[in-house]
Amino acid sequence: MNESIVALPGYRILEQIYAGTRTIVYRGVRESDSQNVVVKLLRNEYPSFSELVQFRNQYAIAKNLDLPGIVRPLSLEAHRNGYALVMPDFGGISLQEYLAAKTGSRSRLSVNPASNNSVELPLTNCCLSLAEFFPISLQIVSILEGLIRDRVIHKDIKPANILIEPDTKEVKLIDFSIASLLPRETQTIATPNVLEGTLAYLSPEQTGRMNRGIDYRSDFYALGVTFFELLTGMLPFQSADALELVHSHIAEKPPVASSVNPDIPPVLSAIIGKLMAKNAEDRYQSALGLKWDLETCWNQWQATAKIEAFELGKRDISDRFLIPEKLYGRETEVAALLAAFDRVAHPPPTPPLLRGGDRKLRKLFPPLLRGGLGGVENSC
Repeated sequence: MNESIVALPGYRILEQIYAGTRTIVYRGVRESDSQNVVVKLLRNEYPSFSELVQFRNQYAIAKNLDLPGIVRPLSLEAHRNGYALVMPDFGGISLQEYLAAKTGSRSRLSVNPASNNSVELPLTNCCLSLAEFFPISLQIVSILEGLIRDRVIHKDIKPANILIEPDTKEVKLIDFSIASLLPRETQTIATPNVLEGTLAYLSPEQTGRMNRGIDYRSDFYALGVTFFELLTGMLPFQSADALELVHSHIAEKPPVASSVNPDIPPVLSAIIGKLMAKNAEDRYQSALGLKWDLETCWNQWQATAKIEAFELGKRDISDRFLIPEKLYGRETEVAALLAAFDRVAHPPPTPPLLRGGDRKLRKLFPPLLRGGLGGVENSC
């Protein structure tokens, strides 16, 4: 496909505004009514079946969402061997682009969570001020509140999928290509290169290696990574190795945001840390609870230019009945099994052979990854 020039009947294409590995996005005008539009096309001349399904999925889900923070598509049209997704253009750019354009003269500490070593780095082209962050973050949480109410799991929250109008600071969420209408779904184990979503923002359960389902709280984890990036200019986990990133999401404790950027109040760091908890039960359970805590921070900041510590989650009550996937009443057995696996890590190796269908065995795999070990599961 010629990326610089594209012809789409009924539309006048003005410019290319994005080119990714799978899609290309253009700005244009719909000739029938002169409406400004954004046109998203599949990049491959012969797209795969999964790419076609995802394109239809983002159209089918987004067009039925009556939420002010969602870019609702205008149409899905056949184009060559794939589709053209036509959306209204409200003049926004991605938060990723917006963040890249930010400049400053401060410095930040880059913390290696494994060693606690700190390195001073220039804080340029990196992060939002608190005065910018709170209005933007509260809009994002309001959008997630609507998605949760409509039983939608986005599964790919990240700055590249959040648009902001640079002048009005209005925020909208895009790209529902892998979104789900199921209240909870199961993620199967797959190689990191074929996982749904963006690996740097992926919740532990989305890796398929946690033996637990995906629900709206998976979006909270990705939101925590996004908030961390907006305020520090860096991702909490960085690696060119996909397996190492998976391991980090499952087993490594992320750096505290205020240790990376000292301008971040500790209570705001705690909110981000709560969003990024490894277990979904330890994250926020509702968008309303998260919004209450962020609004409390914002109100304090506006009034006094500082944020005093307060108890998080006081208004965090889920409106759904969710069966916890934590294991209760098996601490002794799990501890004994983990001790046996720990012995495998040190010579002489004496790997235990286990049998049975008890769910407690499956809970061993995340701790095994922390020790660089693995396990083999068989069923008949």
